[in-house]
Amino acid sequence: MAETKNPVLTPELYAYILAHNPPLDPVQRDLVELTRTRFADSAGLQTAEEQGPLLAFLVRLVGARNVVEVGTFTGFSALSMARALPPDGRLIACDVSEEWTAVAREAWHKAGVADRVDLRIAPALETLRALPDEPWIDLSFLDADKGNYPAYWEELVRRTRPGGLIVADNTLYRGQVADPAATGAAAAVRAFNDLVRDDDRVEAVLLTVADGVTVARRLDQG
Repeated sequence: MAETKNPVLTPELYAYILAHNPPLDPVQRDLVELTRTRFADSAGLQTAEEQGPLLAFLVRLVGARNVVEVGTFTGFSALSMARALPPDGRLIACDVSEEWTAVAREAWHKAGVADRVDLRIAPALETLRALPDEPWIDLSFLDADKGNYPAYWEELVRRTRPGGLIVADNTLYRGQVADPAATGAAAAVRAFNDLVRDDDRVEAVLLTVADGVTVARRLDQG
């Protein structure tokens, strides 16, 4: 059996990790805290703090100008990516909640990136299927309802340029994906992970970041 090299993530170690990542700027920090207080019952939907710098790093790494996000919540991940975009970059953010994204809009405005974010309030599949049906997306971030991950994946992969990235969150789903008897969202993510692994249009790695992050690179199909 394979043995993990992952240390136990204690509060002290987690604080150490955050201290050795790029720090959140004041708008990001305020947004994290506001989400925890105003939406305490739903705060778990917020992208983990260490994922903000990671997403920004990936945007810069691929020189992204066109980004799509599926599942925006209060806007932390979108803010992190928009900050990393060039002035003429665009991020299409898909969500269904006016209440949550009102907080996001305010944060984007404060950060001076509101002009880079195109928020679309509608079922994400409708939004994705209305996008140009050609390879033009540089990077996408998937963090929405798990049952629809395969459908979102298909719409994103076909529109991602060769070398572009698709990043999916919660791909360990609280560790429950290792259980063959998993049900509900955990079973959906387990099936999604198999789908990604077997998709010959991409190469992908599943990382033990936060609740699991899969990073897939679109291959050139010739």
